[in-house]
Amino acid sequence: MEAYKQRYLEWLASDVVDKDTKAELRALEGNEDEIKFRFDSYMEFGTGGLRSKMSAGCAMMNVYTVAQATEGVARAIESLGGNEKERGVIIGCDSRNNSALFARRCAEVLTAHGIKVYLFDELRPTPMLSAGVRYFGCIAGINITASHNPSAYNGYKLYWEDGAQPTKDMADHVSNFIYSTDILNDVPGRDKADESLITMVGAEFDEIFMNNVIGEQVYPDVIGRAADELHVVYTPLCGAGYRIVPEVLRRIGVKNLHPVDCQMTPDGNFPGLAKPNPEYPAAFAEGIKVAAQYDSADLIVATDPDCDRVGVMARDKSGEFRCITGNQMGSLLLDYIFTALEEQGKMPADAYAIKTIVTSEMATAICAAHGVELYNVLTGFKFIAEVIGEHEAKGEGTYLLGYEESYGYMKGSYARDKDGVAASMLICEMAAFYSLKGMTLIDALNSLYEKYGFYLENSAEIYMEGLDGKEKIAALMDTLRANEPTEIAGSRVVNIRDYQAETSKNTITGEVTGTNLPKSNVMYFKTENGNVVVARPSGTEPKIKFYILANGRDENEAASNVKASTNSLETMLGLPQNSLKK
Repeated sequence: MEAYKQRYLEWLASDVVDKDTKAELRALEGNEDEIKFRFDSYMEFGTGGLRSKMSAGCAMMNVYTVAQATEGVARAIESLGGNEKERGVIIGCDSRNNSALFARRCAEVLTAHGIKVYLFDELRPTPMLSAGVRYFGCIAGINITASHNPSAYNGYKLYWEDGAQPTKDMADHVSNFIYSTDILNDVPGRDKADESLITMVGAEFDEIFMNNVIGEQVYPDVIGRAADELHVVYTPLCGAGYRIVPEVLRRIGVKNLHPVDCQMTPDGNFPGLAKPNPEYPAAFAEGIKVAAQYDSADLIVATDPDCDRVGVMARDKSGEFRCITGNQMGSLLLDYIFTALEEQGKMPADAYAIKTIVTSEMATAICAAHGVELYNVLTGFKFIAEVIGEHEAKGEGTYLLGYEESYGYMKGSYARDKDGVAASMLICEMAAFYSLKGMTLIDALNSLYEKYGFYLENSAEIYMEGLDGKEKIAALMDTLRANEPTEIAGSRVVNIRDYQAETSKNTITGEVTGTNLPKSNVMYFKTENGNVVVARPSGTEPKIKFYILANGRDENEAASNVKASTNSLETMLGLPQNSLKK
């Protein structure tokens, strides 16, 4: 009998599996493809943890896979010895269906091992989990969230003692314990939990976190000076930002805050939101309706369900609301922070910022103009956290901002992950700063283009779900490696980086050097005119992502380079023209 079928039958026969789960599994009888999909393998535990749709099976998110993962974390902690069990693990969750249930199950497994647990008394933004690891001195943290995925998904994010997601070595260490654990027979039941080891985390820590966020203001008085004119529409998209974000904005002086009432209540079904993701304009539909009630509404701020990402639409001079992309917002925040500090005579001489390799190269121009050192890292805030940690260990440098194109921004050292709460605050502060100059954020963005040149980007993705999804993704990456392009959009390719092979090739001289970054399944191509094309499989979803970073002397030239580079990528992959989003 094949292994997947054996696992399926074991779940049906087990006394550990509840009757509702068994009923769901019996309904699959005869559907061999679905049974194989759910039981052929386990969810892959990467440096970001686990993520999948919620249903029965060892490849899906459910109380059994969550408990197995937590058993692996517990055994990994025990293997470290010392007082790590006393240091404890902090556990949080977002608004998704079953998130609170999964979080409670994590606490039960950990306490059965004698490990202290700090458990949030209700849903909280993800950055609060990261900050909590650091504040309470925990050995680890667990957050139950699937970020901005559709409602059918949930996930399990692991954090380590620095407040960041674990390095590959530590993730592999934990992963080995997880997969050496029998999911049905090796995990302690609820009756083994020790409630005395659970400390509930509530309002007191909220105050500590909010004070840390507010301490990251750059120009603390600008909100007050612009408060009468500044109108902000806010939506948490039915997620974890529903309480903390509005409170922070009120505390810094935002007087005209207009909530999107129909999305202010946490709801894991995300009604009206096919994708609760502030990267997509559709997520702002209800916010636009609210903004229409206020002629003076300047911007709409939306945080994703776990409140680590933030998206914005801002009104332009014509009165229309326009989306500001993650790349554009990162550039705006960089330039604003630098400019505001310089105006106040507070710009540190040893300032540095961090971005990912798939993030707009406008950051390079902005940092150079202000004399700020810029670090480029792989995608993921754990790599941004590593740079910060290295500087702290050496006692060098003043960190000002880290960000990535996918709407994640981090300022401050109290947390080690992207922070939608602090970003929302800084964006409102920046809007107030420019409003005092008679400018909208769209005006400010256009001013950046005039100063630094036009930088435009296209982010595209191809979903490959199903049993052969991983193989299709691997084949597509193999195609790129086997057929290295000599030109993209008519411009010669001058640098090819294969981060999996850890090589960087100068195609002009033939010289091959290292990438100086960790191994990762990423291909990077840079052309003579400075355009960049990057491909990488997602670490959390069954898809491959593509990034086109283009520039030009004006907007038309930059847009033309984006389109031409995207078409070149389609040709490289053997895809029909116009199949990737422009």
